Amino acid sequence: MKIFLTTKADRQLRNLPFKMYTLLLVRIEELENSPFPSQSKKLTGREGFRLRVGDYRILYTVDTGKKEVTILSVAHRKEAYRR
Repeated sequence: MKIFLTTKADRQLRNLPFKMYTLLLVRIEELENSPFPSQSKKLTGREGFRLRVGDYRILYTVDTGKKEVTILSVAHRKEAYRR
């Protein structure tokens, strides 16, 4: 699978402290091999999945036909589900 980051997710990721940035980046890269890890959950009320990494959330969608994972948002849990 290929991984794509939206401009919003890229900006959010780059504004994080370095330690959290590297931890989240590793988890995002793991989605390339396994887009549905056991820790991920389907979002209710909208399309996509969420992956918990400490107090941060990675919100993403998967297109199995195109074999693409699109990272929509990377944010602290307080801000992650706001649109």
